[in-house]
Amino acid sequence: MDFELNEEQRAFAETAAQFAAEQLAPMAAEWDEQQFFPKDVLRQAGELGFLSLYVPEQEGGLGLSRLDASIIFEQLAMGCTSTTAYMTIHNMVSWMIASFATDEAKAMYCPKLLTGEWLGSYCLTEANAGSDAASLSTRAVLHRDHYRISGAKAFISGAGDTDVLVVMARTSDEPGARGISAFIVPANAEGISFGRKEPKMGWNSQPTRAVTFDNVEVPASHRLGAEGEGFKFAMKGLDGGRINIATCSVGTAEQALQEARQYIAERQQFGQSLAKFQSVQFKLADMATELVAARQLVRYAASKLDRQDPDATAYCAMSKRFATDVGFRICDQALQLFGGYGYIKEYPVERHFRDVRVHQILEGTNEIMRLIIARRLIQNEAALL
Repeated sequence: MDFELNEEQRAFAETAAQFAAEQLAPMAAEWDEQQFFPKDVLRQAGELGFLSLYVPEQEGGLGLSRLDASIIFEQLAMGCTSTTAYMTIHNMVSWMIASFATDEAKAMYCPKLLTGEWLGSYCLTEANAGSDAASLSTRAVLHRDHYRISGAKAFISGAGDTDVLVVMARTSDEPGARGISAFIVPANAEGISFGRKEPKMGWNSQPTRAVTFDNVEVPASHRLGAEGEGFKFAMKGLDGGRINIATCSVGTAEQALQEARQYIAERQQFGQSLAKFQSVQFKLADMATELVAARQLVRYAASKLDRQDPDATAYCAMSKRFATDVGFRICDQALQLFGGYGYIKEYPVERHFRDVRVHQILEGTNEIMRLIIARRLIQNEAALL
């Protein structure tokens, strides 16, 4: 097994690193402070293909593997965690439409989504259907050639500032996942309303709102796949989403580690730099070791997903659980190395700490990740070995 990046992957990583350094990092603190959604920068990302990384080439995307996308997202997250996290959500929306929509809907939405002219939001979570997503209650009722969607979604990234929604709604009375379908819904459709912009601990460069649907009409041609296939698409999206958010944790932790390493080399205490203290060296060594382990697990899981390995879902859960826990721990330790300076906004480490905390919650909480892994192990004693 070759763990080294090939020439093409290195080129992707360098392009992403340059974009992060030039377009994301210089403005990240201001976007966070002002809770500003940088649409112009997202369009620039679209021009480079960063909003259509694994959309099939025949639909206008780059057609990259999930492993390639992970390498790119890691570099972007080093510039701004929150903005990169939104890019991963937009990529999921674009991929779902390009992969499962009708030809009519693809022609209508893909060109503008892939360039960033239109931005997308993913609407699965509800107030009473978080970890138990299959219990969602939003309904879509068929009337001749269109559906009427009613219900409410919660914690939707980009909501109120995006143009296209992928919405999961119940189309039959079958219990659980079997009755759920997926729809493309224009965000300006009549009957849609948005809640307040949620004041959040982190992820402040992207808005988060509730979305309410009151008999919102969408053409039947805007359904993704057949009726009842929506939850299957959602789970496919979540496997990739878990890789993506794990990657954002790795990239942010890497940036925090680099900043801590630079700080301890410059900071003087007791007549010498902090880097001379063995206790500090040991902390740095542990942070670096855990970061490398997390990165390799994420990339291994991404390769499993690319190969459609039967254990891919469990490995995606493993990587999400491990990398988001490690990412938060590294940011926490980096803040500790900065001492009191780490707690003030003059230094970006406090923003890294705030931004990665939610990664342990979204795309399925880390407690749910443990359930997924354990159930796979119990079902098949040879699995995951």
